[in-house]
Amino acid sequence: MIYGIPTYDLPLMAAVAFLSYLIGSIPFGLVLTALSGNGDIRKIGSGNIGATNVLRTGRKGLAAGTLALDGTKGAFAVFCAFVLCPFHTLAAESLAAIFAVAGHCFPVWLKFRGGKGVATGLGCILALMPGVGLCCCALWLIFAKVTRISSAGAIIAFAALPLLMIRPGRIDFSSPAYVAGCLIAVMILIRHHANIIRLLKGTEPRIGQKGA
Repeated sequence: MIYGIPTYDLPLMAAVAFLSYLIGSIPFGLVLTALSGNGDIRKIGSGNIGATNVLRTGRKGLAAGTLALDGTKGAFAVFCAFVLCPFHTLAAESLAAIFAVAGHCFPVWLKFRGGKGVATGLGCILALMPGVGLCCCALWLIFAKVTRISSAGAIIAFAALPLLMIRPGRIDFSSPAYVAGCLIAVMILIRHHANIIRLLKGTEPRIGQKGA
């Protein structure tokens, strides 16, 4: 028994994980740019399917739509877990958050070459831990605005996530929500490894800078 979940409920948890992965793997950035006549977003700029790269097309509306939809799918996956697992809600929601971000980062439809999980991760954290999610959003926006580098804001926000989840006077490292937050942070930071190298070299593109 893990987190109080009996063996007979494990298939349901597996179904939540699978459903969340499918929800997270919907490539909204790719779909929106294709429908708008802007071609394959994977052939523009960094080749990423996220909102920051969509912005390099010069279409702010498409970038905003991608950001909103990628965030919404993360929150929606957590909500589905809440509905499907009323008896193990926190564990199910935490599992859904992990797999929604994994789906975005490694979608089977795109040969496991997806986005970097920032918007989807923020959507998951907002649904799972609203206060912590708002703090992450604030950090992302502040540092992205100050540096004009979206990846810098994302890296700071998710590097801080494990600390933001610690409640005053209480550190519950075994909580499924804490474990989920840490795994999501690690996943997103790993997906930003190339950005971290470019930041250290001073060659990371600025927000709105068009790709070749």
